[in-house]
Amino acid sequence: MTDERRSEQVVPDLLARPYWIFDMDGTLTEPVHDFAAIRAALGVPEGCDILGHLDALPEEESRRLHRALDEIEIELAGRAEASAGARRLVEALDRRGVRMGIVTRNTRQVALRVLESIGVGGYFPADRILGRHDALPKPEPDGILRLTDSWGTTGRSAVMVGDYLFDLQCGRSAGALTVHVDRTRAFHWPQFTDLAVASLEELAELVERGVSRG
Repeated sequence: MTDERRSEQVVPDLLARPYWIFDMDGTLTEPVHDFAAIRAALGVPEGCDILGHLDALPEEESRRLHRALDEIEIELAGRAEASAGARRLVEALDRRGVRMGIVTRNTRQVALRVLESIGVGGYFPADRILGRHDALPKPEPDGILRLTDSWGTTGRSAVMVGDYLFDLQCGRSAGALTVHVDRTRAFHWPQFTDLAVASLEELAELVERGVSRG
């Protein structure tokens, strides 16, 4: 099946879903995290999941390194820039009456700061932003399920938009339709992806075109 044909089949389902959930870093924002440098700063072995490694450490050390990670992410938040099409997409969804949330492996405090700085903070109420202290981190589906439960629905009414494997696995496990945003167009995880786009600009265009066609 061609990518074009797949889009034609998926987009109507995507437009019919009234709940959209976004990853933040690298999805709504341009990528700024140097994960190799972060691992080095925290003493996390190369290739290890940072949060998983920190959570497995003795309690006192885990708390200390989590605080260090928070400080790193607060500094990165000051450099956040909206990704191409982020505001256009969020505004288009808002016009359609879509309810939106965030599931991030960052903290809620940092997410609030970033969303405000990139100009979309008003579209995401604080209680619809779940960070690593509010739900089990992705790839666990806990964050999506908590949000959809708060909306009185299930993951099958939702769309999950993200740029990394954990976002797609999280969405698939929750029953959500998954959108992979990959600037490189490599699209490494098709088995977890319902729709693949190179940017949120491309996704916004699909949404607006679908709406205009009724």
